[in-house]
Amino acid sequence: MKLEARVMRSIAQRDGVVVLRSELKHLGSASHLSRVLSNLLRRDMLVRVSLGVYAKTKVNRFTGQRTPAASFERIAAETLRKLGIEVTHGKLAAEYNSGKTTQIPMVPIVKTGKRRITRAIKVGSKRLLYERDVGRRSKR
Repeated sequence: MKLEARVMRSIAQRDGVVVLRSELKHLGSASHLSRVLSNLLRRDMLVRVSLGVYAKTKVNRFTGQRTPAASFERIAAETLRKLGIEVTHGKLAAEYNSGKTTQIPMVPIVKTGKRRITRAIKVGSKRLLYERDVGRRSKR
C-alpha cells in the first residue's frame, strides 16, 4: 500500500478534525511524508493550520469546493488542546459570556496567562490572537 493511501486512511480514522504531523511520523520517512502532505494540501484534502498542524476538509454542498471540516474556533481549540497549551476565553468573550455586554466578539482571542505563545494558528483569512497577563517584573 502506498504511503499516501496509508496517510489518508489514518486521517480518516481519527475522531477529531486536527491532525499533527507527529501523529503520522510512524508511517514513513520524513521526506516522503513531506511530499505526501504537500500533495494532499495541493489537492485540498487537507488545510494547513500551523507548522506541523493540518485540518481535514470536506466538500461544501453549496459550492462544491473543499472547505475545512469544522469551524475555525473548533479547529483552533482542538489544535491548542493537542499541543498541550492551556488557554481561557479572552477579555471580550469573557465579558460577553458573563452578560456584561451584548456585543459578540468577532475576532477570536484567547488568554494565555503569563505564557508567551508565538505559534500562528490560521485557516484561510482567520487568525487566532493571544492575550497575556503582563505582571510587574521584580527587581534583581
